Amino acid sequence: MSFARGLRAILRHDPDVLLIGEIRDRETAQIAVQASLTGHLVFSTLHTNDAPGALTRLVDMGVEPYLVASSLEAVLAQRLVRVLCQHCKQVDTSSTTESLKIELNLAKGLVIYRAVGCRECRNTGYHGRRAIFEWMDTNNDIRRLILRNASSGEIAVAARKSGMRPLNEDGWRLISAGVTTPEEVLRVTKDQSIGDVSGDTTELVAVT
Repeated sequence: MSFARGLRAILRHDPDVLLIGEIRDRETAQIAVQASLTGHLVFSTLHTNDAPGALTRLVDMGVEPYLVASSLEAVLAQRLVRVLCQHCKQVDTSSTTESLKIELNLAKGLVIYRAVGCRECRNTGYHGRRAIFEWMDTNNDIRRLILRNASSGEIAVAARKSGMRPLNEDGWRLISAGVTTPEEVLRVTKDQSIGDVSGDTTELVAVT
């Protein structure tokens, strides 16, 4: 009994929706794509750097580009950021933060908080976690890029033109709300500048 053999057994029951825990090899990827092409809605996860990278990852696994282009509907990338402790967070008026506001052309009145640390958060400055997201729809432009084996960088540019908001930019949703800090967003998206489209993450792939 193997994962792929169990997946084939499930498909014989003709389910409408199929959830695959993780796609990590060629055989599982091909079964997932074939299932999607026969009318099933397939959800799964795989590990890549960002949402656009999920497309090239499937091709690297051995799935033909035309199959990826015709079956993949959307990719959701996510990362967890730590939430500022409500008991000890303080407004950050440091020169570094003020320079960041100028660099990113942010409103001068935008309040950014920093982590401090207290007994309630065990001196970490944070308590709990929230998610930041990167949602990419597979439109015709992106499908054409997949068919010609374009890089994930080219796909990312096309996705942003279609309205995709990168993880780092979505992080500002929580920073502006006083939920987390710029340092925390940069930490979970590695060493990329805020506004870039990269950083290690896990994708939730919807294939129909």
